[in-house]
Amino acid sequence: MPAPARRALVTGVTGYVGSRLAPALLRRGWRVRVLTRHPDRVARRDWGGPLEVVAGDASRPDDLARACAGVDVAYYLLHSMDGRDGFPRRDRELAWHFAHAVAEAGVGRVVYLSGLHPPDGPLSEHLASRVEVGQLLLGSEVPTAVLQAAVVVGAGSASFELLRHLGRLLPVVPSAGWLDTRVQPIAVGDLLAYLTGAADLPPGISRTFDVGGPEVLTYREMLARFAAVAGRPRPVTVPVPGLTPALAGPWAGRLTPVPEGLVRALVGSLPHEVVCRERDLDGLLPDPPAPPTPFDVAVRAALTDPGTPRPEPGRADPAVLHAGDPGWAGPRPAVEEPADQ
Repeated sequence: MPAPARRALVTGVTGYVGSRLAPALLRRGWRVRVLTRHPDRVARRDWGGPLEVVAGDASRPDDLARACAGVDVAYYLLHSMDGRDGFPRRDRELAWHFAHAVAEAGVGRVVYLSGLHPPDGPLSEHLASRVEVGQLLLGSEVPTAVLQAAVVVGAGSASFELLRHLGRLLPVVPSAGWLDTRVQPIAVGDLLAYLTGAADLPPGISRTFDVGGPEVLTYREMLARFAAVAGRPRPVTVPVPGLTPALAGPWAGRLTPVPEGLVRALVGSLPHEVVCRERDLDGLLPDPPAPPTPFDVAVRAALTDPGTPRPEPGRADPAVLHAGDPGWAGPRPAVEEPADQ
């Protein structure tokens, strides 16, 4: 008799990465359970296979206990990206409750998606909170893989949508020194390969891993390369003395359909160089992204029009827009729905 399929818990399934991770796990033969505050929105999607839905809130220990029971690997994809005051405290409390729940349930592994960051020095509030959450999860009794990524290139990704709309709207981009900060973007398909592969790491491995694409670019270079792929004029950058991220965030938030809280969090992290310092995960996974996707190829895939209506998440290339993505994503913004956070 064949062994029963292993069960993965995915939190944040209505978010950008979670909505793509659940179908990817189903394709790899996992039984997938999700914890969501929005079971109605999960029910109306076609994920490419059945999901076990636990209706609940990650801040409630009883809901977490039900979600974690009998789970082999738990994916933690919850972040407060709305810009509301006090989000580091909320993220800290959520992570603490999750770490306790997976330990109590005997979960075999936790996989958490965090952000690439410099090895020392002060961080933006957003990045500092992501790092703190990773440390809390690593401090639990459960082996944990913290995958640290920078800009995720794929339609629906907040950082990509910001790039899309600024590239579409602005022939002239006001700039400051942080436009020349180096960043190592990663295609969403490659990120999913790392996330799904991390579930099979040996139990003795509990640490952070840097993941990124094959190229290190500046934000200025990313804008120019995006314009070239999209068939738009290369944007002209004009230095604006004193243009801090704190000033640029609200301006970009008002100019684009991306929610202002998301924009402020993303722009606030622009001064930090986010480049891989190691690629150890490639040597530990049987199927790492090989070769990794170049930036231009990833942008071209993300700009592919999936048609109308948008395809379901389990039936579409993860690089394109799908029916689970927020209404503000894409070239034709529609109605926004909140995601699990």
